[in-house]
Amino acid sequence: MENPKENPEIVRTELANRLFFRLYQCANMLHKTGTRAVEKEGLTTQQWAVLGALSRPEAEDGMSVGDLARYLLVSRQNLSGLISRMERDGHIGTATDGRDRRSRRVTMTESGREVWTVQARPKIHAYYEQALEGFSISDITHSLHYLLKLLDNMKQLEGDQDVGLS
Repeated sequence: MENPKENPEIVRTELANRLFFRLYQCANMLHKTGTRAVEKEGLTTQQWAVLGALSRPEAEDGMSVGDLARYLLVSRQNLSGLISRMERDGHIGTATDGRDRRSRRVTMTESGREVWTVQARPKIHAYYEQALEGFSISDITHSLHYLLKLLDNMKQLEGDQDVGLS
């Protein structure tokens, strides 16, 4: 009888299962502990991601809802409710896009910029330091490299499904 630990296919499948389960756990913990880090500012990790995306220099003039959804890798439907809540809270504003009248453009308000820059970012940086305790710059660089590689493969899977090649 073959030892399952000696079969590379079985080993690879077991390791893949462990890896994806750990990613799932990390995503859940990021949501829980990340939201806790910025909850006094009235933010969740999803709102943190939106403000972070809008704070980038290339988004200085805002982003279309579609571009923001693509950047965050979320559906427009999921983003729609989030945008509504953030607009209600005064963190972002939306207006008809001057370049495409059918599209809405999302921008960070002055109030949102204040919350992001003064209140949330220092807490986010402290959160990063705690979450990455014991990681060297090399560890972080390698982790980022492999996560980007995995993300590229997952995007390819999504693209394959979009054209019926799965």
